[in-house]
Amino acid sequence: MEVEKYLSRIGFAGSAVQPSLELLRSVHTCHLLAVPFEDLTIHSGGEVRLDLQLIYDKIVNKRRGGFCYENNGLFFWLLTHLGFHVTMMSGQVRNAITQMYGPPFDHLILQVTVEGRRWLCDVGFGSSGFIAPLSLDTDGLQEDGHRVYRIRRNLEMHVLESQKEENRGEDGEWTEIYKFTLTPRRLEDFIEMCQYHQNSPSSIFVCKSFCTILKPFGRLTYIGRRLITTMFPSEATDGKLEVTTLELKDEEIPEVLAEKFGIVLSSPLIPKDDPITPPDVQY
Repeated sequence: MEVEKYLSRIGFAGSAVQPSLELLRSVHTCHLLAVPFEDLTIHSGGEVRLDLQLIYDKIVNKRRGGFCYENNGLFFWLLTHLGFHVTMMSGQVRNAITQMYGPPFDHLILQVTVEGRRWLCDVGFGSSGFIAPLSLDTDGLQEDGHRVYRIRRNLEMHVLESQKEENRGEDGEWTEIYKFTLTPRRLEDFIEMCQYHQNSPSSIFVCKSFCTILKPFGRLTYIGRRLITTMFPSEATDGKLEVTTLELKDEEIPEVLAEKFGIVLSSPLIPKDDPITPPDVQY
């Protein structure tokens, strides 16, 4: 496992001699622009194992992506080797169907302390994720591209919320994304939930084959038999968020994955876009 090869994989061309907030922001954004958030291993006959060497080989050597345990697990390794003080943390994602939270270890996120401040990092969440690290030392509004975020604290629990640009302001409508504590965790702590997300009908990763990646203009997302292009608000879109969907035939999907996401699978993909079964237990 080589730091320089990882940095090359994510297209980072700056100086990584000393930990700094500028470096943290740069590698965080570079990772999101280069490494997809995807679950295609599950739908092509494979299994995700929380072994850093295997994850490195998949993401760096094979130029694949992964879900949170893979992307953030490997990002933890990179930041540690760049000299940052990094802590793994457990997140619980809010279910869009039930509006309830998942169990502990549902999501892996990172806390990074640099230049005397604490930052939330997450390169493994997809379309609702933030582009640059968010400060853990404020509950105020934090602008990030076309979204606004805040981290609200309730006793020991922290809640990440987002707000669309048209609703911007303290009194605007906020959407809860996930909650977490600052308790340090290890990669091994997430093994049970990693298995759950590969086998449960209540997991989006089981029910839907997908791949999504951040682009300078917006986001590209493959799901089931669809390719979705999201354009961020700009002059070209008259200041509006623009979403277009292209229906795909099964035989077109491998070419789309290769051309749009740089992914070539070693085994055939079985496209899937099934409804998600709400979990029996709520948190």
